[in-house]
Amino acid sequence: MMDKFVNFETVTAGNELPLVVSPKNANLSLLNWAADNRDWIKTGLSVHGAILFRGFADSHLDGFEKFTAIVSDRVMDYRERSSPRHTVKNNIYTSTDYPPSQKIFPHNEHSYSKTFPQKLFFYCSIPPNSGGETPIADCRRILRRLSPETVNKFRDKKWMYVRNFGDGFGLPWETVFQTDDKNTVENYCRQNLIQFEWKPDNHLKTRQIRPVVIDHPVTGEEIWFNHLTFFNVATLDPNIREIMLEAFPEEDLPNNTYYGDGTKIEDHVLEELQSAYLNELVTFKWQQNDIILLDNILTAHARNEFTKPREILFSMADPFTRNDL
Repeated sequence: MMDKFVNFETVTAGNELPLVVSPKNANLSLLNWAADNRDWIKTGLSVHGAILFRGFADSHLDGFEKFTAIVSDRVMDYRERSSPRHTVKNNIYTSTDYPPSQKIFPHNEHSYSKTFPQKLFFYCSIPPNSGGETPIADCRRILRRLSPETVNKFRDKKWMYVRNFGDGFGLPWETVFQTDDKNTVENYCRQNLIQFEWKPDNHLKTRQIRPVVIDHPVTGEEIWFNHLTFFNVATLDPNIREIMLEAFPEEDLPNNTYYGDGTKIEDHVLEELQSAYLNELVTFKWQQNDIILLDNILTAHARNEFTKPREILFSMADPFTRNDL
């Protein structure tokens, strides 16, 4: 690739993920370059899965917000929430408010939802003192690592995501659905193919059954796209898992996953899935004012533990409503 205004490189030899774009002149405006190259960014994202923009003159909070609008058709708000975040400005959020000591396993944003973002944006407002990387992984390569037996079993059975709200662990249903009206929650669940059950003391249990793969809407490629490994109790940090299993019977855990028929996923299958994700992770060090754009279907993202300060901001765009449910 040649461009008279920017340089192209990759983080790791032999891996297209992510493509790094940096200016040849430090005064170059990312906003102007992106506006002139919007079609290239769309095509490049479908090939690489992630593009890291580094060193541009106007990469700051206001610039980040404008950049998301330039390269997407519709910026999204945060619905059907699973991670604690707070709003920084309009539809810009903290990436997550989980404690710095916790790693976050790789996942695709909202893969459990009927409607999910096609694009994710991360902006480095304050680089971490140490750690705090946002590793990413190509979900096409993850799928190729999995055995045909595992993939075919999940093709047949699909996967089930079970949530229990109201026990003081995880987000309350009022936060997840952004309402305290039960009728609104029920209508959302019906429209989004989520089974729901109200329990005593204002508790709520939901179940949603989803496919493990999806056809990419631009490239047509089949992609491994789900949260079944991320939300399974076996993926938790061992100390946290022990605490949770002592506090709750398995059926009442705040989050857990199963085969689509409700049966338990075997330990060796979960180990295979975890290994596939972790062996595909690509890590880069955050620099001040970095912006990375992810194709949320092609690319999973994670977070390493860190020491403060660190502020990575987050935005989502271009909702896609799946028709494979």
